[in-house]
Amino acid sequence: MKKVLIVSYSQTGQLSEVTSSLSEPLRCKEIEIHHKIIKPKKEYPFPWSFFEFMDCFPESVYLDPCEIEEIEDSNDYDLVIISYQVWFLSPSIPITSFLKSKFAKEKLKDKPVITVIACRNMWVMAQEKMKSLLSDVNAKLIDNIVLIDQGSSLATFITTPRWMLTGRRNAFWKIFPKAGVDEKEIKNASRFGFAIKEALENNLEKEQRSICSGLKAANVDEKLIKSEQIGTKSFMIWGKLIRKIGKAGELKRRPFIALYTVFLILIIMTVVPINMIVQTIIRKISKEKILKQKAFYEMPSGNDDFRMKDFAKNE
Repeated sequence: MKKVLIVSYSQTGQLSEVTSSLSEPLRCKEIEIHHKIIKPKKEYPFPWSFFEFMDCFPESVYLDPCEIEEIEDSNDYDLVIISYQVWFLSPSIPITSFLKSKFAKEKLKDKPVITVIACRNMWVMAQEKMKSLLSDVNAKLIDNIVLIDQGSSLATFITTPRWMLTGRRNAFWKIFPKAGVDEKEIKNASRFGFAIKEALENNLEKEQRSICSGLKAANVDEKLIKSEQIGTKSFMIWGKLIRKIGKAGELKRRPFIALYTVFLILIIMTVVPINMIVQTIIRKISKEKILKQKAFYEMPSGNDDFRMKDFAKNE
């Protein structure tokens, strides 16, 4: 009997759907699943209000934990799956809090871990922070699975905030798709579950290397790598300032959050377009270097599809 620990935190319910689709093939008599849903003692709202959302960014980028309900469990696990949202190019605060908990330090030590992300198309810096958090508890990251919101970068720049701040997810104006990951993509996430099940049956998780490679697990948009790096630096600088002004939720932080929001909008409208042009030129000049960078961030699972045919019958 193999034991699998699934840890997740979802506000909208979408990540729960992804986790359910992926884990469905594992629900068999040979595998025992324990699903732990992280519960902050002070709940984060959905939909968000503007200031509640922006007030989270300093603590998100600095990986400051919140208080979460304790998890009690005496099991020893063969594999751990962590499903998480991306907040401000970082793992969500509840998931960060879990990874800094005593439970995580005990249960994840020397264990193979698979991370699962459902978000907009900017997740690279969040996963780099996730790697660091897993390293801190001596866990071994063997796979990263990423499902991206449907629509272009421009479209999701509108649809995702609309969903977060109003709760409205529907398509509109004939040019903006439904917010979030396409339902077909969520359904097809079961291919990873079948691959994981096969690996567990053959004790491949003990080798602590990728068991979801060849299944188009993680695709990095190389055009956005530099934007993520610049965005992370901006978040760190302003986040440090706002953390010094006050604690999360304190009203005295609001003027500075408003100021940063204005600054951010101006940057998006002026610097970002120029940077995109510059980066397009750089990518053409340094194509090989950029492709190596893309491949690095897509590891350990990669974006190859050589095993898709093995699981096509399951999709």
